[in-house]
Amino acid sequence: MSATGRPPQNGARWTALACAGVVAGMTGLAFASVPLYNMFCKATGYDGTPRTGAAPTASADATSKPLRVHFDTNVAPTLTWRFQPEVTSVDAVPGETKTVFFKVTNTGSKPATGIAAFNVQPGLMGSYFVKVECFCFSEHTLQPGESADYPLVFYVDQGLRKDPDIGDLGEMTLSYTYFPSRNGTPVAAADGKKGG
Repeated sequence: MSATGRPPQNGARWTALACAGVVAGMTGLAFASVPLYNMFCKATGYDGTPRTGAAPTASADATSKPLRVHFDTNVAPTLTWRFQPEVTSVDAVPGETKTVFFKVTNTGSKPATGIAAFNVQPGLMGSYFVKVECFCFSEHTLQPGESADYPLVFYVDQGLRKDPDIGDLGEMTLSYTYFPSRNGTPVAAADGKKGG
């Protein structure tokens, strides 16, 4: 306190500015956390998120045990689409590039826009599943009755067979779900019902 018995004004201003700065910083981090987490998951394969990358430069090891990759497709209840893979599974030798097509049809009476999200199970395999080309996270608009075929080009990293936790597993599942979307973002179910 000063000689007059009142607290100094500079200290109060500094405290108020510091608190405002902390609040602003935490708000910014809250908004940035989801995109940063998604980037981290895509880069590392954390939480069953497949990696993205170029086709492998080394040829597949023909002596390596193949892995059966299953494909699971789902559509949110508010999207009038039918969505299915051309095959329900493929056998992939680690390091071998594979291509699978997925067919999407708008069964509704008006145009609809959707976006696909995905994950890999078991989650630990996500870091070994590498997408070279994928339709996920891209908006697609289909007219009533229109169908489209979208490719998935991928490979399983050869390092999988050296992983002591999951190297001996013989199967994995890539699961896709199509959601209604707006401006490149999935629309929440309640929001989708309002939009009709």
